[in-house]
Amino acid sequence: MAALMIQGCGSDVGKSVLVAGLCRVFANRGLTVRPFKPQNMSNNAAVTAPDAEGRYGEIGRAQALQALACRTPATVDMNPVLLKPQSDVGAQLVVRGQVEASYQAMAYQDRKAALLDVVLDSFQRLEAEADLVIVEGAGSPAEVNLRRGDIANMGFALAADVPVVLVGDIDRGHVIAALAGAHLVLDAADRGMIRGFIINKFRGDPALFDDGRSEIVRRTGWPDMGLVPWLAAARRLPAEDAVVLERARPGEDRRVKIAVPMFAHIANFDDFDPLQAEPAVDLVFIPPGRPLPGDADLVILPGSKATLADLAFVRSQGWDIDLAGHVRRGGRVLGVCGGFQMLGRTVADPDGIEGAPGSALGLGLLDVETVLGGDKILRPCGGRLASGTARYRGFEMHVGRTQGPDLAHPLLLRDDGNGEGAVSADGRIAGCYVHRLFDDGEARAALLAPLGAASTGADHETAVDAALDEIAAALERCLDIEALAALAGLKGAA
Repeated sequence: MAALMIQGCGSDVGKSVLVAGLCRVFANRGLTVRPFKPQNMSNNAAVTAPDAEGRYGEIGRAQALQALACRTPATVDMNPVLLKPQSDVGAQLVVRGQVEASYQAMAYQDRKAALLDVVLDSFQRLEAEADLVIVEGAGSPAEVNLRRGDIANMGFALAADVPVVLVGDIDRGHVIAALAGAHLVLDAADRGMIRGFIINKFRGDPALFDDGRSEIVRRTGWPDMGLVPWLAAARRLPAEDAVVLERARPGEDRRVKIAVPMFAHIANFDDFDPLQAEPAVDLVFIPPGRPLPGDADLVILPGSKATLADLAFVRSQGWDIDLAGHVRRGGRVLGVCGGFQMLGRTVADPDGIEGAPGSALGLGLLDVETVLGGDKILRPCGGRLASGTARYRGFEMHVGRTQGPDLAHPLLLRDDGNGEGAVSADGRIAGCYVHRLFDDGEARAALLAPLGAASTGADHETAVDAALDEIAAALERCLDIEALAALAGLKGAA
């Protein structure tokens, strides 16, 4: 079967968006396409379709988006190795959708080489069901210090014999040096896997960089596959890396301000993308070192990969004091997953699920208590808001169980009739375990109404799907799609 791998000169050069766009390009041409990323590192994850044994799994959010671009359900084979950072030097390892263990960085280097067989097996499963598999690399193949045991870039490309196209990000500058430098530092075997390059995120008249493109060809010998302009539609897609939050620009003056503190281990922050698209909402991510804004109408505590550590981080930033003042002024608070756990009276981790065993007082805004432990819960869910008839869909992805009196006043009612989450007696503090709660226009409108914000009522997935088509159309215009198809091994399909 045909396959093509997109690698980059670094992280956040646009690989995920280009793979999603190319998946939609070839899906629009009537091909059965599958995305694949051998190894991902992200705390933004999504729940997959169940496997043959009925188990749900988790993969990187970008691969779930790419599956949507292919118009196919996400499966664990699309991202067989997922690392979810829990500290600066440690991460939880998820293999084929299920948690294996937590590793320190050095220990994982010894483990990852043995995962190549898992990666290749998942890739072959996708090959067997698809006309084309489009593979996304991780970081940069020019990080030659990480080459031993590599399964994410050239280690995979060589083992699976998949041709590579290397992406350079001109918005960062030094793109000629980045591509020529990669050519210089790669060994002959790895260099030989690269069959072309793409320049990404160009602003202005493309003709201004004609000489630059020629210089890259001269220095590398790699064919030029095209220059991609700055894709405004990419802003409407879920982001995977928290680096985009660090570069987020303040919104325009809008009527309702929603503030999201950026935890050290923030997870699934793309839950709030639909709010970013609402004209009546000013969504602001608050970085460390800044107080929560005193004029916020709603503070959302997001998911966390390390709840106890991030609870301590909240206190170290003084955000617990800011939050108490916000509540005294009549402000509202919503906690999602780890943020929900923090809102309770206590959080305990007796078995050291997220690190060293321990416990801590929560923020005390909901009368609930959480104990981390047991099997990780991974499942899609749906139902309605307990306050009315508005429908929601989403998924759960968490370790821990929450109990307490406020659960008698749930935020949501599941389709099976059970309650989910909790609401305080005055209705201003709420929390739940459901991710993607704002995706459905009906639910989002109902959640924004108490703030006085009118909603567009648009379903987020519909907007994302339209953005994918827009990106695919742009790639058709600026890339040599026929050359890419031939390089992948497609015969007469392009």
